[in-house]
Amino acid sequence: MRSWAPPTGRRTDAVDGVPQLPGQGPLPQLYDSVRRAVAATAPGPIATMYVCGITPYDATHLGHANTYLAFDLVNRAWRDAGRTVRFVQNVTDVDEPLLERAERDGIDWRELAAREIELYRTDMAFLRMLPPDTFAGAVESIPSIAESVGRMVAAGATYTVEEDVYFSVDSDPHFGYVSSLDSETMRQLSADNGGDPDRPGKKNPLDPVLWRARRGGEPSWVTPIGAGRPGWHIECASIAVDTLGPSIDVQGGGRDLIYPHHEMSAAHAEAMTSQWPFARHYVHSGLMALDGEKMSKSLGNLVFVHRLRERGTGAAALRLALLDTHYRVDRSWSDAALGTAAARLDRWRRAVSVEAAPDARPVLDGVRAAIADDLDTPGALAVVDAWAGSALGAGGTPSQGAGELVVDVVDALLGVAL
Repeated sequence: MRSWAPPTGRRTDAVDGVPQLPGQGPLPQLYDSVRRAVAATAPGPIATMYVCGITPYDATHLGHANTYLAFDLVNRAWRDAGRTVRFVQNVTDVDEPLLERAERDGIDWRELAAREIELYRTDMAFLRMLPPDTFAGAVESIPSIAESVGRMVAAGATYTVEEDVYFSVDSDPHFGYVSSLDSETMRQLSADNGGDPDRPGKKNPLDPVLWRARRGGEPSWVTPIGAGRPGWHIECASIAVDTLGPSIDVQGGGRDLIYPHHEMSAAHAEAMTSQWPFARHYVHSGLMALDGEKMSKSLGNLVFVHRLRERGTGAAALRLALLDTHYRVDRSWSDAALGTAAARLDRWRRAVSVEAAPDARPVLDGVRAAIADDLDTPGALAVVDAWAGSALGAGGTPSQGAGELVVDVVDALLGVAL
């Protein structure tokens, strides 16, 4: 599947749209949901990251933007630390929510998916998100997903219920380590997120479907394991293992994916490869709310990125509005955040134009340190704010090229174009 183009900027020597900064930054520390603590990332020369993508039955909303912005910062921090980054993202372009929306709207599900994926690409390019190296859809990945299910069958980790293939969570000695939830909470979350804990014939209510056998009126594909389509969790597990290998540095997504999705996809990947753990870091962003209610498609209270684009909101202001709150904090969106961001952007742009601006090396060091500290974006913004205040107040000792360095720092590490 086609990804989107990397961001453009004023630097012709930028690599994949990222300006090269002097020296080398530190590897970021990130909160790990398994350890429940901030821990150092320690990738080798190639850092690997898998971030779960959209189910394309609606447009990109600010909850998506907030999540993908967090992992865009991880990508940028690793690059600044001298690592080559291999970043993979999926698109769940066949699943119940998509099929239900297509039926409701009287549109072919493939047409709906194609339309929303293209809108998503446009939104991500607008927001200057670094594109994934592999942007993979479930449909194009079905042959490899079916092969992955076949490996799990051979490993004795599955069983069938009326031709549907299920994963047995009891076959996994590590099952539950990602979320550390009790079985009753898991059961409720499974029911709330597309699972079928009460289906007769299942060995354990928590067992997720790997392969859904062909049913009338539903899309299906003929494979060596039978005609049908994949379950949600096996899709991500298979794509991640196929593209990044049996163990990755970061598995990312919103906090609502911890269970069941990341718990199950980890169990699937580990059953396929016999390696544990699947990810060395499980990183999750907070949830976005509007007027005190979680922003979600089911509640119909979404703020869409393309709507903000259409009314003239700039990418830099929108990124700054999102960066003003730490990525792990649940936040409530309001248009006042955009006003604050626009005022900050104006100050920064005026400051970098000052000819006798103060030395910007403390900005480079300060922003690097803040981002390395579990993506402390409020701290990073405060560093630039302080420098901008000095520049506009003619404070400090003038330094040649200070404004240009700040422009590069803000672009490379925060993705904000001044």
